[in-house]
Amino acid sequence: MSIRRRVVHMETKTQPLQERSRQTFDAILRAAGQLLAEVGFERFSTNLVCKRADLTPPALYRYFPNKYALLRELAQRLMEAQDEAVYAWIESGGLEGQTIDEVAARNRVILGRVIEVTASFPGGVWILRAMRAVPMMRDVRLASSATVADRVFASLKLRYRSADPERLRRAAWLTTELSNAVIEMVLEQPAHDPEEILAEACRMMAAYYMDFH
Repeated sequence: MSIRRRVVHMETKTQPLQERSRQTFDAILRAAGQLLAEVGFERFSTNLVCKRADLTPPALYRYFPNKYALLRELAQRLMEAQDEAVYAWIESGGLEGQTIDEVAARNRVILGRVIEVTASFPGGVWILRAMRAVPMMRDVRLASSATVADRVFASLKLRYRSADPERLRRAAWLTTELSNAVIEMVLEQPAHDPEEILAEACRMMAAYYMDFH
C-alpha cells in the first residue's frame, strides 16, 4: 500500500505587473505581516488576511495558493532587507579594523542594524520562527546565509591575501551563522541583556579575525 504525500505549493502564483495589482499584492503582504505579529504562526490563516486587507479569497488566491506561500514571500522580503543592510555595511568598510575593539565595534554596528530591520519588519520575529519551524521554508534562510557568506568571503580574500582561502571561507560561514544565532537570541530572549550579548558575541568574532592578521 503506497502512501501519497500531500504536496504544498510554496511559490507565489504570479507577480503583479500593473500598479493596481502591485498595490493589492503589497496590501496582502502588509496585512499578513501585521496578523502574524498579532496572532502568531498557528492561528495565522488566509481568511484572516482577507478580512484584514478587505479582500475576497479569490483576490488573494490569485497571488498566493495558501498561507505557506504568503509566509515564504514575507520571508524572502525580510531576508532581502537583512542582506541589503549587510552588503551596505561591507561596502562601507565594515570588515576592516586593526584592533579587537575596532573590529568588535564595527560588528556591533551591523548586528544592531539587522536587529532593527527585523524588529521593524511586520511580523519579523514570527517570520524567523516560521523559517525554523516549517521545513519547506528553511531554504529561504539557507539561501540568504549562503549569499551573505559568499559576499563576506570575497571581502575577506581582498583583506587577508596571504591567508588560506578555504580557512577564510569557513570563517565567513561560521561568523555568518553565529551572527544569525545572536540576532535571533536578542530578538527571542529580550529578558537577557541585549547589549551584553552583542558585546560578547562581537568581541568573540573580532578575536577570531585577529588570527588572520
